[in-house]
Amino acid sequence: MVTYFDATLAKISVHRVGNKSLNEFYSLSENTLSIEDETLRRLLMQYFLSPFEKSYEVFRFTHSSDDINLNELFHFSTMIFEDPSSFHELSGQITKHLFNISNHPKIKSGELYIATFKDIQLEGEMVDAIGVFKSETKESYLKVNPEEGGFALTYEEDAINITKLDKGCLIFNSEKDQGFKVIVIDQTNRTDAAYWKDEFLQLKIRNDNFNKTNTTLGVCKEFITNKIDDQFDISKADKIDLLNKSMKYFKEKDSFDIDEFSEEVIGNPKAIESFKNFSKEYNDEFDAGLDQPFDISNAAVKKQAKIFKSILKLDKNFHIYIHGNKDLIEKGYDDDKSMNYYKVFFKEEQ
Repeated sequence: MVTYFDATLAKISVHRVGNKSLNEFYSLSENTLSIEDETLRRLLMQYFLSPFEKSYEVFRFTHSSDDINLNELFHFSTMIFEDPSSFHELSGQITKHLFNISNHPKIKSGELYIATFKDIQLEGEMVDAIGVFKSETKESYLKVNPEEGGFALTYEEDAINITKLDKGCLIFNSEKDQGFKVIVIDQTNRTDAAYWKDEFLQLKIRNDNFNKTNTTLGVCKEFITNKIDDQFDISKADKIDLLNKSMKYFKEKDSFDIDEFSEEVIGNPKAIESFKNFSKEYNDEFDAGLDQPFDISNAAVKKQAKIFKSILKLDKNFHIYIHGNKDLIEKGYDDDKSMNYYKVFFKEEQ
């Protein structure tokens, strides 16, 4: 989690980068941007940093060759931290690197801001950071100006909404030997999104309690939603019950233990064996660290709770929300109507 109450914007350079596959180009500014207006400085700080206030996932730079020094952003960031006078020149190199990997036809052109900050707090540590931000989405704004006898309306096209940062990352001058601490924002979440994190930055997620909790809940959800059907005949109501039990376990426990979780939540010996095999396959493939007990992250539980669905959808007529005892709902089949039905028991309407 990032806080920036004491942070200051030290330097900023602005460049423009196009889509290489569309024969667009890049444009580099000659100097850093001079900001004298304190209101503008404050707005830029809000635009750049406020999206990271609720970011908990911490990444690290990596490279396919296992030589971290071959990662361009790690290399340029190291040089900037060691020699701040090289900032503007290296900001141009960062722009060229982004241009060279912008080969997907759906990648939008836009302005690239590279900035340095002092005294940003991450995980209780006050450190300097480098920010790389890209604005792609432009909007139109109306302006209302008072004039004699009333008001006048004007507009501004192709303006930037400072509450909507398209893409960004903060690179913290901390734990360099492990690939720095890096936090990422990517609001596009479309087919072109992977290029920012995977190709431009080349990141791997840090294997901490937040990530382990987040990943384990994801594995549980995938197993219950999609994999348990392979071996067991299970109703959607029973699946929702298992999802609710899983979330309840993570909300009430301080730490995760796969044996304890399996016994308390899944229960059925054959299903437990299937779940453990599924977890092991995932753990072996991604080295996720799920085979050992770990402390549960409340922030990760809160994040996953938003996507753990407890809704039973019946055709287009009814949605049943199952939050508690699944024994109060029974499934059956009506021969006369040739339709399935659910019987729901309750004490009073609300």
